Amino acid sequence: MLQFDRIIILIFAHTMKQLVLKNKFTLVGITVGAIAGYLYYYYVGCASGTCAITSSPFNSTIYGSVMGGLLVNIVKK
Repeated sequence: MLQFDRIIILIFAHTMKQLVLKNKFTLVGITVGAIAGYLYYYYVGCASGTCAITSSPFNSTIYGSVMGGLLVNIVKK
């Protein structure tokens, strides 16, 4: 049973490595976008709390990561 588990882990690790190498530019765009989204929240933000995206650090980080990933994919092709 232990040998079977080890084989599954090795296959999963190899698959993940291929996935990361194939999408490395997208992952960089997502990371940079997430950092930019949080920095936008931190420095600009929304004082009243009524802004849907910038009122929460979670929302602006997610929005930044999505925009970063999309921008890199548009430029990459």
